[in-house]
Formats: sequence, structure tokens, C-alpha cells
Amino acid sequence: MKYNFEKRISKLRKLFDVLEIDSMIVYQGYNNEYLTGFSGGSGEGMFVLSRNHALLVTDSRYQEAYQNNLPNGVDLKISRDYYGETAKTLNSWKVKKVGFEENLPFYVFDFLDGELEAEFVPTPAPIEALREIKDDDEVENLRQATKRSVTAFNQLIDWIKIGLTEKEIADQLDYFARHQGLEKASFDTIVASGENSSKPHGTASDRKIESGDLVTIDFGYYFNHYTSDITRTIAIGEIDPRLINIYQIVRKAQELSIESVRPDVDLKEVDGASRSYIETKGFGKEYNHGGGHGVGLDIHEGPAVSPGSDDEAVTSQILTIEPGIYISGLGGVRIEDDVLVTKNGFENLTDGITRDLIKIEK
Repeated sequence: MKYNFEKRISKLRKLFDVLEIDSMIVYQGYNNEYLTGFSGGSGEGMFVLSRNHALLVTDSRYQEAYQNNLPNGVDLKISRDYYGETAKTLNSWKVKKVGFEENLPFYVFDFLDGELEAEFVPTPAPIEALREIKDDDEVENLRQATKRSVTAFNQLIDWIKIGLTEKEIADQLDYFARHQGLEKASFDTIVASGENSSKPHGTASDRKIESGDLVTIDFGYYFNHYTSDITRTIAIGEIDPRLINIYQIVRKAQELSIESVRPDVDLKEVDGASRSYIETKGFGKEYNHGGGHGVGLDIHEGPAVSPGSDDEAVTSQILTIEPGIYISGLGGVRIEDDVLVTKNGFENLTDGITRDLIKIEK
């Protein structure tokens, strides 16, 4: 699938006036991939852009892959001296004000600030802002990432049985995902059972699942460079009625947030729809994280779905909606779906997995 990188570069250039710059260097890996298709990652090259020129600087490991495979108008420079070549190039272009990403490592900033003849200034994440709104090809890849991840999870549910360890379950889900044509996990697959499920980002351990456990499974996998992010909490045998109550509260809370998604809605309101419901049920202190985030090339992108968010939902964003309740010593519940903002509201990309409580009896 060929993306319109030239259009993306053009959009960034149009922001130069607003940013009061005439050129920019791009270090961050996902930003480079978004603009040029270069997927070497952060620290493996630099993209240099002015109003009239564009250059990717990387080394000979990537020469064959990219020498004839860059967007129109982007030149390739093969050198291990990424930062020296970047400075020399910008100086030769006679630019006056160079923007850099705010997460640029200090040692790179310090070197370039000493070598550049132009003024060197931070920019407030313009590429990340462009990445928030997906084009049709990106949406299709995200749709495939979620659809195939859903299939892998449903296969896992048929496979799980009492006595398996958290690590065995995580490994098996990764196996099913690979056999769905997914490329890699976007993070270490989380399987947290029993008391471990009260840890929002617990890691899979050697603990064996037992009857009476809740098991939270948080997973995401890449398809054609775009990733999913999904969570389900399942029951093993007969569980404590308190856990059933918590599950039903989280399920309703998530439903309220999802149904509030539409263009132009304040995302703090989307977060608040679930958070206020959980608070009315007496578990406000046990909901200790944001309600969601954007997803795309990276597992965590803008915009933020949180109480402090200043963002509004925009058509073609993809958001996770993921409220949870976590009670130390008892267990926890999180339910997470990937939701596409549409012109008329939303589309739940992960509705192929039930949000009713899944029970494993075997």
C-alpha cells in the first residue's frame, strides 16, 4: 500500500509560517516513517526539510531499501555522520530558522546548536498533530490490525484452560496473532490474573490461572506498520460477586464513553462519561488512569482522552476507550476498544469481541 508522502510533506511545509520557521529536522522514528516511509527508527537517520528541499540522511545499511523508494522530491544521503551532514546541508541551503522536535535528545540538540548557522528553535509537535487524523489507507490498515487481533483473541478464548500460566497465555496469543498475518506485538502482551489484575500494566508472570480468577489481557499487534490496542477481562470459573459487580460497572462506563464519541466533542467529556459513572458507583479512586488515547503508527499517539485533555474529537481519528477499576488484593477490570471517529459519530473497530463477561469453565 503506497501512502501519499508528498501530501504529508506538503502539509508540514504549510505549517512553517505558523511555526515561524523555514526548515525543520526530524529525528523521531515514527515521524520519519510518516513523512518518508523510512522505518529504521529513532536515531537511525535524520530527515531534513526546507521550503524547497528535502533530504533523508542515513547509512549504507538502508541504501538498497531506500535509494529508489523515497517520495518524489526527497534526496538520499548515505553517511554515518547523520548530524554533521544534517548541519552541513542546512547551512548550504542558507536557511534562517530551523525547527526541531521537542523530544530531540539533548546530545543531538547540543551538537546541532553548535554547528548550525541558523537559529535553532523547538516546535510544538506539528507532525504528531498531523498523524492524529488518518487518511483512508491508514484507516484500512488499522481496521485490518484490529480485525485480525480480534480473530486471534477469539481463538485464544477457545484455547485457554485452568492451570496455564500468564506467560503461556501471552505467548499463545502472540502465536495466534502471527498466524493472522500480524507483524509484531506493539508492546509485551499483558496477562494479569487474580490479584495481579489490580495492576493496570502488570506483566505476564509464571502464575497459573485458577478458578475464581479474573484475567485481564491487554494486547496490540501491527499490520502494515499500524497497530491495534485492545483489552478484555475474562472470568475463570465462579468469581467473587464483587468482581462481577465491578465488571458490570466498567462495561456500562465504557459504553457511555463510546456512545459519546462524535466529531467536535471535547475529549475530556468522553473521558468524563465513564469516569463520572464510575464515581457514582463509589469507585472513583480505583480508576487511576486516563480514559484513552490515539493509536496509529505508535501504540500511544494523540489526542488524549483524559480529564485534562484540551483536544476535540476529529473525523478520522482512532481512539482507544479504556476505563478500568483496580482494587488491591481483590483484582481489577479494564475493557478497551479501538473507535474510529466518523462524520456521524463513531465506528467500533473491535466489536468482534463481546464486551459481556467471558467465562472459562474448563
